[in-house]
Amino acid sequence: MIIKDYRIAIASGKGGTGKTMVAVNLMYAIKDIMDGKIQLIDCDVEEPNINIFTKGSFDYKKNVSIKIPEINTDKCIYCGKCAEYCAYNAIIFVKSIPHIAVMEDLCHGCGACSYACETEDAITEKNHVLGTVSKYNIFDNVELIEGRIKVGNALAVPVIKAVKKESEKNALVIYDSPPGTSCPVIETVNDVDYVILVTEPTPFGVNDLKLMVETVKKLGKKMGVVVNRVGLGSDDLYDYLNAENIEVLMKIPFDKKIAGIYSEGKILVDEIPGIKQEFMDLFKKIHI
Repeated sequence: MIIKDYRIAIASGKGGTGKTMVAVNLMYAIKDIMDGKIQLIDCDVEEPNINIFTKGSFDYKKNVSIKIPEINTDKCIYCGKCAEYCAYNAIIFVKSIPHIAVMEDLCHGCGACSYACETEDAITEKNHVLGTVSKYNIFDNVELIEGRIKVGNALAVPVIKAVKKESEKNALVIYDSPPGTSCPVIETVNDVDYVILVTEPTPFGVNDLKLMVETVKKLGKKMGVVVNRVGLGSDDLYDYLNAENIEVLMKIPFDKKIAGIYSEGKILVDEIPGIKQEFMDLFKKIHI
């Protein structure tokens, strides 16, 4: 099967629904039928865990940085304009002391403070490391690109942008999205061809799926749903999907055996008879 330049995001409205499980097993299910490269990209940069299941060989790692201000207090006239212009409250300014300082972990690197400063060389810029991008070779035709944010940093989006830049035009790309509906998720799914939403038939699962469905609709993306832990909860999920005319791509049962396999870092398509074909069928549904 030849598919080039096709991007899939595995997303959910909440954490713990099984996004990574679906992303990893989808790759394992289709890797032998693909004529071309598959890139599995972990965009859940605050808690990347695909590498637990893939055991790839390390290729490279590089830092992700932004430019942040550095204030020369010998040249600063303490006018406070830099703090006034900062939309993120990343500059502490106390005129009466006087005192001025940059809160580096709050800075978004927008450059507004440098624009506002009227004193030459009072503000310069330096690199601030937000996280890393790492590459692993899994199989001859499969590679994992992992984004990982530095502990204590709050800016996930620049790291996600950096990890997505490693994707190739001629590859089938599978993004493992962060949970929720906030900026990191939007950055992950904004350029994909299809969004697979993973949910569960519980009240929390239905509520957060609705939020994600509305988000994907506003982005104008095609979508379908994988229902995990089938057998829990009620039929409210299926009533909602029918009302919204959203296709159920696959159902994964609430099974202690599946939970045990996953908790040991093993691959479902290697351990559960028949489930590989289900993931292959899922893929055939979404790339048409």
